[in-house]
Amino acid sequence: MKYYFTTPIYYVNAAPHIGHTYTTLAADTIKRFKRQQGFEPVLTTGTDEHGQKVERSAEAAGRTPQVFADMVSAEFRRQWDALGLEYDHYIRTTDPRHHKTVQWLFERCLKNGYAYKGSYTGAYCVSDERYVNEVEPGQNCPDCGRPTESVTEENYFFKLSAFTERLLELYEREPDFIRPEARRNEVLSFVRQGLQDLSISRSNLKWGIPLPVEGNQVFYVWFDALTSYITAIAGDNPPGELWPADLHLVGKEILRFHAVFWPAFLMAADLPLPKRIFAHGWLLFDNEKMSKSRGNMLRAEPIQKVLGFDALRYYLLREITFGQDGSFSYDALITRYNADLANGLGNLASRTLTMVNQYRAGVVPATFDEAIGTVAKQAVEATVAHFDALEFSRGLEALWSLLSAVDKFIVEQAPWKLARSADADAAPRLDATLGTAAEALRLACILLYPVMPESAGKIWAQLGMTTPLEAARHTDLAWGHYPGGQKIGDIVGVFPRIDAKPAIEKIVALEEEVNAAQAQLLGKKVEAAPEDAVAPPSPKIEIDDFVKVDLRVGVVLSAEPVKGADKLLHLKVDIAEPEPRTIVAGIAGAYAPAALVGRKVVIVANLQPRKLRGIQSNGMIVAGSLEGGKPVLAGFLEDIPIGARLK
Repeated sequence: MKYYFTTPIYYVNAAPHIGHTYTTLAADTIKRFKRQQGFEPVLTTGTDEHGQKVERSAEAAGRTPQVFADMVSAEFRRQWDALGLEYDHYIRTTDPRHHKTVQWLFERCLKNGYAYKGSYTGAYCVSDERYVNEVEPGQNCPDCGRPTESVTEENYFFKLSAFTERLLELYEREPDFIRPEARRNEVLSFVRQGLQDLSISRSNLKWGIPLPVEGNQVFYVWFDALTSYITAIAGDNPPGELWPADLHLVGKEILRFHAVFWPAFLMAADLPLPKRIFAHGWLLFDNEKMSKSRGNMLRAEPIQKVLGFDALRYYLLREITFGQDGSFSYDALITRYNADLANGLGNLASRTLTMVNQYRAGVVPATFDEAIGTVAKQAVEATVAHFDALEFSRGLEALWSLLSAVDKFIVEQAPWKLARSADADAAPRLDATLGTAAEALRLACILLYPVMPESAGKIWAQLGMTTPLEAARHTDLAWGHYPGGQKIGDIVGVFPRIDAKPAIEKIVALEEEVNAAQAQLLGKKVEAAPEDAVAPPSPKIEIDDFVKVDLRVGVVLSAEPVKGADKLLHLKVDIAEPEPRTIVAGIAGAYAPAALVGRKVVIVANLQPRKLRGIQSNGMIVAGSLEGGKPVLAGFLEDIPIGARLK
């Protein structure tokens, strides 16, 4: 029985961060869970590589769009493989097969009368790659908040306005088509306002898929990107046997495109609709959405190296209600790890297996407590039901109720006392205690495998199970099926306790290394200049560009080294605001901290804040650069008041 589902097709204007990982690990969890249910799950992921943002990002990096897209797409795939995330199809929108599918879909819409040529003048949002009818050119986009541009061009339109009632009927007829409920209500509200026709091509953009009817038109990103869900499985005959998708898993910011545009395109082409679209929330760091522009992107690999990837998987799915926004913090990650994994699951597995080894020569007794069996049955049913509804946090909470009940049971039975007791019932009670704990761990491994495949597999092997955990199915979740007389494996701690401070410091240091490597990978390659070379002038800018930079005079109140960073100083700078500015500057190699106190400096006061080594820097010190890159701070010959603006 097939189950076809997808992650978003990730945009390649920047390297993947933990938000992309969040979606993909959730999809990986669903895939493993569906396999346990008896389905044959097929997962598609990939990269969306066309459009103006990619073209501009490539230009900024000094590369062609194709080379830039190749590099970023390869980095997505490398990270998913390094993290052990399973997928069946990896589709790139630059794949020639995809070009044919997009053109095929367009021709079906055109033939059915839902595509036409027209002209447009108005506001265009480069960030969202869409025309914004709600505002005037130059005003901020209502979705992303960035300034729009004025665009006048002739292109092709899709008759989205013809689908208002059909979409509302769909949402009414299929209440689970959009989940969770809050997101469904948002889409309903949007569509009830009436839909306007949608531009699906561009005439002033070269980086895209050509329309089959125009030599100077390329497809607009959403008609292109959404169709990739079909391309991935279509072969030479779209839409392919696996279509329609059982589930599209997306972030909430792109729900409208998937829940409004995509079903309308499919209706226009007389194609089956996906069965369900689930929109999860954002991961927030310092109460802000992670993004390249804010400079607050986190990566999964540093956490994997310090805690293991399973710890991050568990934290994200347990801590955050799937479908809602959730705050990410290193402190909460370590706290959840120590409380639930080290002190909870890990401790239960370690002491159970140690007692089996000590009291029963490593052979698990096949006798089980029926009262705990009742608790286990309820926990299993609740966990499976919640996972099936993508309620991962509630499912894990239900499973941990079983682990807590077993912990309490062990304390009440006191097997360490039973092992020394001469009472007639001591031996049977000891057998039941050890068998019950081992059986609960067996069930927990099966249920936890979708969430923590590596860690659950280690505990499974220590239980002495001879069949691979990935082969377990929900039919194996009946209580009391632990094979009798089975000898356990070698006992190795799976979740050692973590000391928060050094662990976080190590993660942050690795994060900076990864960010630097990503910047080098995707940035423009600069050849070394001769020692006596003078940097050429930058391209000319307008006076309006210059006045956007807010340069202020400040005085350094304090300066101290940043722990673990040879080049960074942590400064407090007074610029005549109510509170001093915190600034992290890479000037430690040129200035002693004590020599900076009381010195007047120039800072850029209106930069977006950025975290460096765990410190949020709120500004930038202005400096020149000598031979070898040594910084020289800008200063003044005359006296100038603190807070004065440079003009």
